[in-house]
Amino acid sequence: MGDPMTEYSNDALQASAHRHLWMHFTRMTGATPGHEIPVITHGEGVWVYDQHGKRYLDGLSGLFTSQLGHGRMELVEAGAEQAAKLAYFPVWSYAHPKAVELAEKIAGLTPGDLNRIFFTTGGSEAVESAWKLARQYFKLIGQPERYKVISRDIAYHGATMGALSITGVTEIRTPFEPLVPGAFKVPNTNFYRAPYFEDDIEAYGRWAADAIEQAILSEDPATVAAVFLEPVQNAGGCFPPPPGYFQRVREICDRYGVLLVSDEVICAWGRLGHFFGAERYDYVPDMITMAKGLTSGYSPLGALAVSDRVIEPFLAGASFLHGITFAGHPVSTAVALANIDVFEKEGILENVRDNEAEFKASLDTLRDLPIVGDVRGAGYFYGIEMVKNKDTKETFDDDEAERLLRGFLSGALYESGLICRADDRGDPVIQLAPPLTCGPEEFAYITERLRSVLTEAWKQI
Repeated sequence: MGDPMTEYSNDALQASAHRHLWMHFTRMTGATPGHEIPVITHGEGVWVYDQHGKRYLDGLSGLFTSQLGHGRMELVEAGAEQAAKLAYFPVWSYAHPKAVELAEKIAGLTPGDLNRIFFTTGGSEAVESAWKLARQYFKLIGQPERYKVISRDIAYHGATMGALSITGVTEIRTPFEPLVPGAFKVPNTNFYRAPYFEDDIEAYGRWAADAIEQAILSEDPATVAAVFLEPVQNAGGCFPPPPGYFQRVREICDRYGVLLVSDEVICAWGRLGHFFGAERYDYVPDMITMAKGLTSGYSPLGALAVSDRVIEPFLAGASFLHGITFAGHPVSTAVALANIDVFEKEGILENVRDNEAEFKASLDTLRDLPIVGDVRGAGYFYGIEMVKNKDTKETFDDDEAERLLRGFLSGALYESGLICRADDRGDPVIQLAPPLTCGPEEFAYITERLRSVLTEAWKQI
């Protein structure tokens, strides 16, 4: 396929983008005449190139998605071969071979007895499906009053109305209120800003887990259906769980008959060095949501893995009254199988586990900068929190954060040749999630660019 810039001049492409393309989660002021829209034209390995031919390290894997990087012909060829054989057929009352094969493959990789796979086309749909499934499950077992869900403050779980209701980011919820009723929030696991606990992370973990129990009791356990948690929380800047946190949450859910949903749209498929984050943190949920890295972004696909316990009442003849036209798409499922095959043949999980300590160590060298308050995360998934005062952990007010993130950092990082995320969902952070094929050379590149840009950012304060 030719470079699209041979068909459109940059001026023509910019004019067309400004006139017709509505970019997601993007302020319209960034797409007005006079502001050039970055146009990424192609990718090679861990690098992508813009309309001017400039190279950037894809330090966010597109959007936590391009696990294997760009230009993997095994995945391209798998999709093309399947499209030539059977380009589309639904999984509504029918099956096709690749959907069956992939469902079996995923079931063999999930922890515990999560043996049934419901396909979607993305992460929001997977979360939406999980809440709907939980509600219907409890109706089938004679507990129709259970419909409420609990999730964490600042956590992002998706953009559809149900998933948005579970989301704990106020700014992106407010424009769409009233939302779906029954979604309640508890504290997250941001130990950097933990109240009262000083250096006792295990005590903090118990407190954070017990907040879930308190919420269940407050809402009445007979009305609570599920708890939705990411293994490492994304929004707010990569909050890992304290030791023992998930084991305590699992006990609490079991005590009150509540389903535990592990939202792994980001954390699955190697991001934390395992196929699933639940493996890393040694817990078995009742459902796992997934998407993004399932195909390394080469074709849209998501899924919901469901335990034998949850599927059991449906086996008596009930239908899960939910479906998505393009879910389990033949081309996407073929690409996902090829993606998993590369993971296994090339030791992608092992690469993350072997190198994650060096990735963290490289980022930790930035702690000497006055603007860097915390570096946290796991695997190839890290956040750097920026502060005004390291001693007091004083953060930036809204105007300062606006000037720092959008007024300087976003543009400066891109200009430096590094694609990552400067985010203000919570305290200001930079997030990094490079392709899982990266190693020490790429870590050095990332850290060098960050040091230069953050040093300059401090001068802007």
